[in-house]
Amino acid sequence: MIIRTHWRFDKKFAKLRDAEKQRFKKRRDLFLENPFDPILRNHALHGKYEGFRSVSIGGDLRAIYRYEMRDVIIFVDIDTHHNLFGS
Repeated sequence: MIIRTHWRFDKKFAKLRDAEKQRFKKRRDLFLENPFDPILRNHALHGKYEGFRSVSIGGDLRAIYRYEMRDVIIFVDIDTHHNLFGS
């Protein structure tokens, strides 16, 4: 699987604390092994994020992605659950 990142994701990722960046990298590696590992809590989104999926990075941090092709995904955003979804 190939992982790409959107500029919005890159901008927000750069502002994360070092521990959060490391947590994302560990979850990304887990995602590459098994995108549906229960730890990731991978699920489809609805509403304004229809067609996207969310994975848990840890704590309240979430990453949103979508498939570009069968084996290519793009992470488009990373933030707290509240900032992404408003609840």
